[in-house]
Amino acid sequence: MSDPRLVVTTGDPRGIGPEVTRDALIRLRERSASAHVTVIGTPLDDTPADALIRPEHFDGSLVSAGRVSVRALDAALAALARGEADALVTGPIHKPAFRAAGVDEPGHTEFLQRRTGAARVGMLMVAESTRLGGALRVLLATTHIPLREVPERVTIPLLRDQIELLDGELRNRWSIPRPRIALCALNPHASDGGLFGDEEARILSPAADGSRAAGIDVEGPLPADTVFTRALGGAFDAVVAPYHDVGMAAFKTASFGGGVNVTLGLPFIRTSPDHGTAFDIAGMGKADPGSMLEALDTAIRLARVGRAV
Repeated sequence: MSDPRLVVTTGDPRGIGPEVTRDALIRLRERSASAHVTVIGTPLDDTPADALIRPEHFDGSLVSAGRVSVRALDAALAALARGEADALVTGPIHKPAFRAAGVDEPGHTEFLQRRTGAARVGMLMVAESTRLGGALRVLLATTHIPLREVPERVTIPLLRDQIELLDGELRNRWSIPRPRIALCALNPHASDGGLFGDEEARILSPAADGSRAAGIDVEGPLPADTVFTRALGGAFDAVVAPYHDVGMAAFKTASFGGGVNVTLGLPFIRTSPDHGTAFDIAGMGKADPGSMLEALDTAIRLARVGRAV
């Protein structure tokens, strides 16, 4: 089997993306990893990649930073479309810079869905080991939207779609024959029989019932204050969270610095570190490359599984 080929974008040039990319690749190479890596964006000159590509000059401005990020993604997508890479690893972007460069989507996930024409995507946060020992995988059913819009966006079709997508990816990419999935509740204590809302009865329970009828092993809705602890203890292979922060707060508490974002549903593998641009420490030698290293490792592992099936 040939070695995986990765294309890596360094993200916003003002942030820590270029340096964590370099430092993670140094660690990867020290382990004699055999993946072929192309780095696109504003890579540091001593980045140990097979190819370094700088698609656009950066002048330090907000709009220029956004354009560098977008052009790097364009070049990476072109390489993937030509069959020159098996997986994409993305460094952190700055969403206001993205918007200043003319991109309407709020982040990588939505941008990549539009550019690839993917019918559905999922934002899966993955930590195969955590501070608490166990693995934690959290799918965010809704992503970058205001909290006030969540009740309108969380629907039975959305949840069933996300549960089905997650079940298929865990079977195919993670080689879990029958994934155990938990559906996290929207309201406190899963609404306590309607005392704190009715979304569990109207939306989440019917979605779980429908998924079970389709042969998926899903339990819930389960209260947010216990479901993640149960998942960390091994009761579930993944949790579906109804909105961004209820999933991300639990995930980053358990795994910050070692988690990975995996986009499900794209025609290729895409991973990224679980942190942002960290402008306050960029260029100071303080950035931890651990999450970027995990993103590289995860992309390589998933690419190898994909080639084996």
